[in-house]
Amino acid sequence: MVVAIDGPAGAGKSTVAKKVAEKIGALYLDTGAMYRAFTLYVLKNEVSLDNLTMIKHTLDNFELSITEDKVSVNGDDVTTAIREADVTANVSYISSLGFVRKKMVELQREMGKNKAIVVEGRDIGTVVFPDTPYKFYLDADIEERAKRRLNDEKIQKNVKNILQIKQTIKNRDIYDSSRTISPLKKADDAVYIDSTDKTVEEVCTFIINSIHEKTARSSWT
Repeated sequence: MVVAIDGPAGAGKSTVAKKVAEKIGALYLDTGAMYRAFTLYVLKNEVSLDNLTMIKHTLDNFELSITEDKVSVNGDDVTTAIREADVTANVSYISSLGFVRKKMVELQREMGKNKAIVVEGRDIGTVVFPDTPYKFYLDADIEERAKRRLNDEKIQKNVKNILQIKQTIKNRDIYDSSRTISPLKKADDAVYIDSTDKTVEEVCTFIINSIHEKTARSSWT
């Protein structure tokens, strides 16, 4: 079973995906952390973002280990570092590169083999696991998303005020939705969830009930 949860920044994907995975006894995978990890690796190696050849070479030497609680790159714990401002500012560009997405999709599909997994990102239901029947698109209005990001302890030190984070989210939405390769969009058969006025528990319950309903229907066909 692969449960795909897509959506824009600040919609609550990570929180919801973790809790759903816990409740149904599945593994949780944050694909955004994978792209952030490689972005950090590129920056740490002082590779010019204009030099695609060097970025591709850097990808060849990139070794990733990711669990629900820890992200490591070439043996170094980068769980906190991948949330820093310079990574956030450049991850959309790095993740838009075709050869980077190809590599990450390969890793994600490998992680999803022969196990129950809850995966969240921006192209999970459209590109990575398009055949899974368990697809959800989690959204919220931009004011709410900005508030959630501002309350995120991982990024508080990098944010000055609500207007700053709101503009950052707007820019990220535009970039992610307009990129040529794997743009952010709702899969045609994904269930849309507006979480603006919903609690995490309400969203999780809705998703789990939907999973049970789909599973029950498939067992009768």
